This record gives sequence, structure tokens and C-alpha cells, in this order.
Amino acid sequence: MTTLNANQKEFAMALYDATLTGKPLEEKDWKSVVEDDETAYAVQDEVMRLKGVPVGGYKVSLTSKQTQDMFDADSPLYGQQVNRRFLPAPANVSLNDLMEPLVEVELAFRATTDLTSNDSLEDLLNKTTVAGALEVPDSRFKDWFPSLGKYNVMSDCAVGGLVVYGKEVPSTKVFKDVADVATVHAELFLDDQKLDEGDSKEVLGNPLKSLQWLVKKLEEQGKQFKEGQLVSSGTFVLPPHLKEGHWAVNFDHQLGNVNLNVD
Repeated sequence: MTTLNANQKEFAMALYDATLTGKPLEEKDWKSVVEDDETAYAVQDEVMRLKGVPVGGYKVSLTSKQTQDMFDADSPLYGQQVNRRFLPAPANVSLNDLMEPLVEVELAFRATTDLTSNDSLEDLLNKTTVAGALEVPDSRFKDWFPSLGKYNVMSDCAVGGLVVYGKEVPSTKVFKDVADVATVHAELFLDDQKLDEGDSKEVLGNPLKSLQWLVKKLEEQGKQFKEGQLVSSGTFVLPPHLKEGHWAVNFDHQLGNVNLNVD
């Protein structure tokens, strides 16, 4: 268990205050307060403690070599999130309630029973539901993408914002086997104009590997991915900035559309 020093506790409080006030932090003010993974996750834990509500789920970030290179990382990282930040589609949000949001295309998995590090990919397929998702990463730091330091990303709950998720279906009813999870294709639209498209194989080769990584990482830290918790498993595309308008992600595999209206 990592013990935070006074500066690191102050950092956690600053992140929490920025969540409440919407006033972003300047990275230069917190540049070297956290310098390793364990401390970054400990700051994140303190931010969650200050929020005073249970963990509703997670997001996994840096699930492609391209995004890992952008943040000088060699593995994924995760962020904890509260339930109210997971929104069923269709959803409506205001830019005034966010700071510097982006848009990502993802698959979201919900555990139908507690998950453990002993679970194989096939086990995870059998123990989850799946839904198409549109994630809105957001940070408590000003001008954060793509230059925010990795440890500050981690401390800031992996720049968690919102996750808008579509209809949930048992994973085994959507996918015929583990390999099939890597074949989902999705297209991202803003006001009926296609902005991008991508495939689930961009997420560590298979989004179930992202979930498996998370389950094992949590267990290393004395935590568990519990029944009912949801995870946004990693983006298919490089994220554009969120703007006003009607956003939609169209998924194949009969996962349907995920719609978000932004004003």
C-alpha cells in the first residue's frame, strides 16, 4: 500500500476540487508530484475516496501502441468511475458540464458475476454482457490532450468523463467465440457526417484482453471487478474533440447505434 505525502494528498484534493468547480489545473503546478505508477493509482484512490461513493465501473486507456507512444507508456492504464457517469443511450449532455472532452468508440462489458485473475478469455465472454459505447474522456487539466504526462493521466482517474452505452446483450449471444470479439466494426458520425471508423482489434488485439488486463491489475492491488460493474474497454479510433451536435456510433454485430446529443 502506497502512502501519499503531503504534496500528493494536496494534488488529490486539487483534482477533486476541479471536478466540483470545473476550473482546470495547470500541469506545470503538479509536474513532478507523482513519478511512478503505484503513487498515481494511490492518488486516484484518494480522489475516489473524496467523492464518497462506490466505484461503479472503470475505463481502460492506452490500449493501442499508438496511444501508448503518445503518453510514453508501455502498457494500458485504468481509471475508476462512479455510477452516475455511465449513461444509457440515447443521452443528452451539455458542454458547460464538461471541461475539455473528447470522443471515443468502444465496447463496454458488464460483469454478471465477480471476475477473477483466473478467468480465461472464454470465461470472461461467458461472464459478461456487451454493449456498444461512446466514451467522452475529460480531464481536470487544461490543454491536456495529447501532452498530459502519464502519471497525471493516471492520477486523474485516466481522464474519465462519461460513458454512453447502448443496449446490453449477453456477450455469448453477440459473439460466436473469443476471436469474434476482435471483428467488430464501428463508424463515428457528427450530424450525419462520418468522422472516422475503426475496429475492435485496435484494443490490444481483442477487447476481452483489455478486460482481462484490468481484472488482473485490480487483483494485484487488492481490488476486484465485481458483479454489476461496467468497463469501457478501449477506443477503436483516435479521439476527436467533442462539439455541439448529434453524435452517433453505428456498430455491426447487431450491437446497434449509440446516440449522444450535445448542446
